[in-house]
Amino acid sequence: MKRRRDPVEETRSRWLKALSSSPSRKSEFSSEDGIEFRPMYEPKDSNEDYLQNLGYPGFPPFTRGVYPTMYRGRAWTMRQYSGYANAELTNRRYRLLLQAGETGLSMAFDLPTQLGLDPDDPLAYYEVGRVGVPVPSWKEMDIVFRGINVEKVSTSMTINATAMEELAMYVTVAKSRGVDLRVLAGTTQNDILKEFIARNNYIYPPSPSMRYCADLISYCAKNMPKWNGISISGYHFEEAGATPSQEIAFTLADGIAYVEEVLRRGMSVDEFAPRLSFFFSSRTNLIEQVAKFRAARRLWCRVMEERFGAKDPKSKMLRFHVQTAGVQMTSQQLDLNIVRTTLQALAAVLGGAQSLHVNSYDEALGLPTEHAARLSVRVQQALLLETDVADSIDPLGGSYMVESLTDELEERAVKIMKDIDRIGGMVRAVETGFPQKAIEESSYRYQKMVESGQKPVIGINIFKEDEPENFEPLKIDPAARKKVISRLESLKRDRDGSRVSHSLSALTRAAEGDDNLFEYILKAVEAGATVGEISGALRDVWGVWDRR
Repeated sequence: MKRRRDPVEETRSRWLKALSSSPSRKSEFSSEDGIEFRPMYEPKDSNEDYLQNLGYPGFPPFTRGVYPTMYRGRAWTMRQYSGYANAELTNRRYRLLLQAGETGLSMAFDLPTQLGLDPDDPLAYYEVGRVGVPVPSWKEMDIVFRGINVEKVSTSMTINATAMEELAMYVTVAKSRGVDLRVLAGTTQNDILKEFIARNNYIYPPSPSMRYCADLISYCAKNMPKWNGISISGYHFEEAGATPSQEIAFTLADGIAYVEEVLRRGMSVDEFAPRLSFFFSSRTNLIEQVAKFRAARRLWCRVMEERFGAKDPKSKMLRFHVQTAGVQMTSQQLDLNIVRTTLQALAAVLGGAQSLHVNSYDEALGLPTEHAARLSVRVQQALLLETDVADSIDPLGGSYMVESLTDELEERAVKIMKDIDRIGGMVRAVETGFPQKAIEESSYRYQKMVESGQKPVIGINIFKEDEPENFEPLKIDPAARKKVISRLESLKRDRDGSRVSHSLSALTRAAEGDDNLFEYILKAVEAGATVGEISGALRDVWGVWDRR
C-alpha cells in the first residue's frame, strides 16, 4: 500500500520550489546584527521550551514582560528629555510638557554641569545652557522645579560624573519644601562605564568613579526606596555604532560590574538589585529591536539567578527606559523623522518598555522647539490611545520570527560577555579598550553600508530632494547665561563661607577613606557649595583620567 505524503510537507515543498524560482527584491536580507533573515519563520525556528524561555509576564525569565498585566494595568511613563538655556526657560518647558500630558520629567544638563564645572569657569563659558540646563547649585534646581510638585512627579536625571551632586540638590529642594525623600520617585543615570566607552563625559579614573557610582546606588537603596540609583545605559553604545547584540552584552556586562562593586560594600544582592534600572535605544529595525528587549530581559534574569544568587523576583527584573534613536534622524526631509521615531516608539512599546522618550523631529538641527516637543508627546499618546498595541500584554509573543531572533541575539550577547569575563570584567575591558574598539568597528561597517547604498537611508542615499530653507531652529539667548552667572555670584557672596569650607574639607577626608560620600555631598550642597567646588574637592583627591 502506497504511503500518503504529509499534506503539510507537500505544501511546504511546493512553496520552497516557488520561492527558489521567484525574483528577489534584493540580494541580501539581514538584520543590523548581521543575522540572515529566513524567507519565512516556522515553528521549528523558535525554541520549544516554553516555561524556560518564554514563561508568563511578571514571572522569570520575564521574556514576555516584567509585570503580569503590563500596559493593561498601567501605561508606560511618557518622558521627554528636556533642558536648555537656564532654569526659568527649562521650568517653562517642563510645565508645557506636563500640560501636554507627559507623565514623567527627564532632565538634560548642560556639559559644564555634567563635567563638574560652574558656569563662571573659563572652560565652561561658551557651553553654558547649550545642550541642557545649567544647575550649579540647589537654588537653580529649585527654580527648575518652581510650581512643580516633586512629591508627585517622577524625575529622571541624565547625569553621571556629577550624579551625586545633582541628586543632592534635588533632595535639598524637596527637604526645603517639607517633602520626605523616601517618597521621591525617579532615576539618576549614574553610569560612568558607558561614559568611558562611548560618550566621554567622565572626570575621575575608573576605580574611584566606580566607588562614586556604587555609593549612590547604596545610598538610594537604603534611604530612597522609590528612586533608581542607576540607569545602566546601552543607548549610547548603539548611538556610537554598536549592534543590537553588542548593546545587550556591553550593557549587562556594565550591570554585572556595578553589582559586584556594591556587593563589595557588604550589601546583599536583594537589598539593592530591585532598584537597578536600564536604558536602551530603539531603532527602525522594528522586529529586531523587539527581540533585543526580550533577549536582554531574559538574559539579565539568568545572570542575577545564576551568577549572583538573587532570590527576590524584583532583583531579576530588567526594567528599562527607551529613547528613540537620535543617530537615525536626518536633517534632510525633517518631517520623515516623525515617521522614524513613531516606528521606533512602536518597537519600544511592543518590546515592553517601562518608560519612553520620543525624539523631536527637529533635533537633527538643534534643540527641540515647543511645537516639536509637544508633537513627540502626542506620538506616544496616539500609540497608547488610538491603536491596540497596548491592549494585549505581549502582542508579538509567540511570533516565530521574534522568538528565533530573541534566541539568536541572546546567544551572540552571551558570547561577547564571555569574552569580557576572560579579559577580567568590564572595568578591565574598558581600560584595555575592548568595547570601544568593537563599537568602532561596527560603526565603520554600518557607515560603509550607508555610503555604498547597501543600507538605504531616505534623503541621504536614496530619494534625495532639494531642501527648502524655511526651518528656524531654537536659539539660546546669551542673556540666559548672564542670569545664571549673576545668580551664582550672588550665592557665593551671600552664603556662609566658613560652613562651605568645612563641608568641603569633610568631603575631602571622606574621599580619602571609604565612607559613603552622599551624605557629605548633601551637607556641602545644603551649605551652598556648587557643583564645581564639590567636583573640585574630589579631583584634588582622585585626580582626573586621561586615557591617552
